[in-house]
Amino acid sequence: MYGMGNGADKILRVCEKKGIEVCDFFASDGFVRGHSFHGKRVLSYSETKEKYGAENIIVLLSFASALPEVIENILKIAGECELYAPDVPVFGETLFDIEFYNAHKDELCAVYSSLVDDESRAIYESVISYKLTGDIRYLESAVSDKDSVYRELLDSHGIESCIDLGAYNGDTVRELSEYAPSLKKVTALEPDRRSFKKLSLYAEGESRFEVCPISAAAWCERTTLEFDAGGNRNSNVSHTGKTVEIDGVTVDGIAGDERIDYIKYDVEGSEREALLGSVQTIRKYSPRLLVSVYHRSEDIFALPKLIGEINPDYRLYLRRYRYIPAWDLNLICVK
Repeated sequence: MYGMGNGADKILRVCEKKGIEVCDFFASDGFVRGHSFHGKRVLSYSETKEKYGAENIIVLLSFASALPEVIENILKIAGECELYAPDVPVFGETLFDIEFYNAHKDELCAVYSSLVDDESRAIYESVISYKLTGDIRYLESAVSDKDSVYRELLDSHGIESCIDLGAYNGDTVRELSEYAPSLKKVTALEPDRRSFKKLSLYAEGESRFEVCPISAAAWCERTTLEFDAGGNRNSNVSHTGKTVEIDGVTVDGIAGDERIDYIKYDVEGSEREALLGSVQTIRKYSPRLLVSVYHRSEDIFALPKLIGEINPDYRLYLRRYRYIPAWDLNLICVK
């Protein structure tokens, strides 16, 4: 297994259920510091090849990255060994395996038919093929251009008001601002307290447009939620581990009667609830939507279906930025 941490633990649990033995753990050359994982000393990649021979190794990749240099190293290892990146969901325990695919084939086909361009359908096919095989070559064939997403699909030139759900430290607001010269106001939700402090500092220093940070989680109703206190980008609504209480709010409550041009949903597995809390706004104004559809196995068909039920006037596009595994997969909805 290449890598350690939470991702490795998830994959190990699946391997145990399926009777698959993991012989060793390794890290990239230069990153081994004599530590151990699950009772085994972590090897370097060079040590692993020397111990088993590259031709005899089946590698399971157990971490995620969008860094070009890391992806290139993964591809280099894949060129020397048989390598798979098992698709385990970011949230939930439901695997996207062949049984899951067969159980939801009609729903998957319905979404495929609703996508409006060739790139969307090609990405959909490639991502599903990846999920069923773990073969990262499918991911390399399903990469979109971010400039075209902002300039062409989202037509960001015309965005004046935006709600950013899962704003982290303000990085996605900054990114949008590079493409949206008419931007006047961004309401930015971030439930993680450490990230919210950074977001607030950014908001104070932003002079070109108004940034209104809100320390809350997007939800389907106004409530109090248990929230993971891990303090990282993947913090989420959770009832396990160390948690803190956080306000749950709705987009409809935040927007009120204000016209919204664009909503970004990247809320770590709570996209369904966030969309249900946006029904009035989506129906009234048909804002451009960018919705993450990779956190849960069912997101790739359940979220497009839900959006179609809320507002059937949308044209649906699928775009994906370079990442291993199949993260950064986004549904873009434009009236």
